[in-house]
Amino acid sequence: MRAFSTLVLLGILTVGGWLAWALYTPVTPVGQTFVLLHSGYSTRRIAAELKASGVIHSTTAFLLWQRLHRKGSLKAGEYLFDHPANSLEVHDRLVRGDVFIHTVVIPEGFNMFEVAQAIQDAGLGSSQDFLKVATSDLTLISDIAPDAKSLEGYLFPNTYSFTRTQTVEEMAAAMVKQFRQVAHELGLNSDIERTVTMASIIEKETAVPEERPLVASVYYNRLQDKIALQADPSVIYAELLQGSYGGALHHADMQFKSDYNTYTHPGLPPGPIGNPGKTSLEAAMHPATTQYLYFVSNGNSHHRFASTLEEHNKNVAAYRKAVMGR
Repeated sequence: MRAFSTLVLLGILTVGGWLAWALYTPVTPVGQTFVLLHSGYSTRRIAAELKASGVIHSTTAFLLWQRLHRKGSLKAGEYLFDHPANSLEVHDRLVRGDVFIHTVVIPEGFNMFEVAQAIQDAGLGSSQDFLKVATSDLTLISDIAPDAKSLEGYLFPNTYSFTRTQTVEEMAAAMVKQFRQVAHELGLNSDIERTVTMASIIEKETAVPEERPLVASVYYNRLQDKIALQADPSVIYAELLQGSYGGALHHADMQFKSDYNTYTHPGLPPGPIGNPGKTSLEAAMHPATTQYLYFVSNGNSHHRFASTLEEHNKNVAAYRKAVMGR
């Protein structure tokens, strides 16, 4: 009987020692180890994924701890393990939902193709899947842009924090939500499609915030005088839509057949050509009061503005001289 009790005691000590080792001994992951736990995974599946990734010593010990210490459900998501941690610490992270966050920067002026690529580059989904949403999920903006052909113009530029368990639909919705918030702050509640389309052109034409109201005045003046806008970025966008843009514009491109080509089609294009930021939206809403009908680069990131073609031609000559003199 004493021998049996001794064996039992040794067994308990052995199991206890193994359990203590499995739970309390830190595991050092190999480099940066990402573990993606999808919604609907059972606790057993989660433990197996952690073990397979080299994050915990034992699935059995992890499951036993979860059953004996129910502090809450284990949260789905992507987790990064890059420093030593024991199973208890790993378990606590999953209870807290301490998931890895991907930061996605969408600069002002990015078009939907560039936004889609940024999503893909961040490892959050394929660019094609995002573009499919951007060109089909129009219910997101149907109340403010009923004639929109895509979400272009309403994927607001910002720095976003997304997780890999979010869908591309949710990411697009977050960008549209940000647009709505900024539009509300600016008081943009009427003529939204026209304003956003104009703002998208302004955004593409100058990166200098203080020039944007002047650029806006040029295009509004041209609209008023029924002069073609002749905005090069609209031609680029027209070619992007048809997959034929080669990275640079040539004289022949100005005859490219598209409603977005503002050289051959008067007025604004049928929709935005990119996603404008706040200052471009403000400029489209509140253009400067000028007689300007033309502008051209001064060769130093700014522009020269002119009211007459004669003055504009002089500015063009000055630009060419500045470029040739470099």
